[in-house]
Amino acid sequence: MSRADRAAAVIAAIGMAAVLSYPMTLSAAPLTIAVADFDYIDTSGEVKDQRAEHRARMAQFAELLRAKLGAEGEFHVIPIECAEPPCTPINMQPERFIAASRSSSARFVVYGGIHKTSTLVQWGDVELLDLESNKLLLKRTVTFRGDTDEAFSRAAAFVGDTVRDAIDKR
Repeated sequence: MSRADRAAAVIAAIGMAAVLSYPMTLSAAPLTIAVADFDYIDTSGEVKDQRAEHRARMAQFAELLRAKLGAEGEFHVIPIECAEPPCTPINMQPERFIAASRSSSARFVVYGGIHKTSTLVQWGDVELLDLESNKLLLKRTVTFRGDTDEAFSRAAAFVGDTVRDAIDKR
């Protein structure tokens, strides 16, 4: 072996050692999750008509939840599309809702509803379904105090963390 060949072999070996010693991270594609609109029921008996405010807060709740889940790039978050929004199991009927969720190409779907029982207390049901395995990964009741934008924002953040934890534990 000539001196030039040996030098080339040494350089190649050094280069290969450098490549192999460089930490490599494999980046997995983000999981796709559909976040449905959430239903809202008000049985508080308050005199003031708050339907417009509640519709706006429910739209904001779903958007905040989508943003929370998509913030770290772990999930590709999409809404569910339907002919007559809101796109919820109650509004669409469960079979059509699941069909719409599956047609979105999402792996998971998050859905539920919030129930206002008094001026101070609201509770919600949140469910997470793995559409691939048809397995319910999360069924959780959450409560929160207040009927304000801030209360809904905090609830959406909590639900986002809860959903992320459920997917991590699957």
